[in-house]
Amino acid sequence: MAPSDEHITALWRNMAECWAHGDATGFAANFSEDCDFTTVRGDKPAGRTGIAEGHAALFHGVYRGSTLTARVRQIRYPHPDIATVDAESTVTGPDGQPLADTHALAVVQRDTTTGRWSVIAFHNMVPLRPPRTS
Repeated sequence: MAPSDEHITALWRNMAECWAHGDATGFAANFSEDCDFTTVRGDKPAGRTGIAEGHAALFHGVYRGSTLTARVRQIRYPHPDIATVDAESTVTGPDGQPLADTHALAVVQRDTTTGRWSVIAFHNMVPLRPPRTS
């Protein structure tokens, strides 16, 4: 794993940790102030503040007490300071039952002054399951 890969996968580990604690502000801190974020429903919250507000509602509502398991499947660097990230996640309820599987394509960027990576674009979706055959 390249050093940048570790910094990038750490963003997803932090998202999962913050999710488990219901910490919407910490979750949103992984995203840039002006992140272009698309939810699984196609909503477009306004930057980091909107991401925090939306996740606070989730953590106090339907996903209260749930956990997020995030898996970074692939990282590609079109530029040394920019990467695309293909990630999957599973949300599990407090009873241990899976609630949702998601897939995301994100763009992350390294701040050349601080060296910090953050998500600048994130498109989340729920994969279509093939129909069951009898």
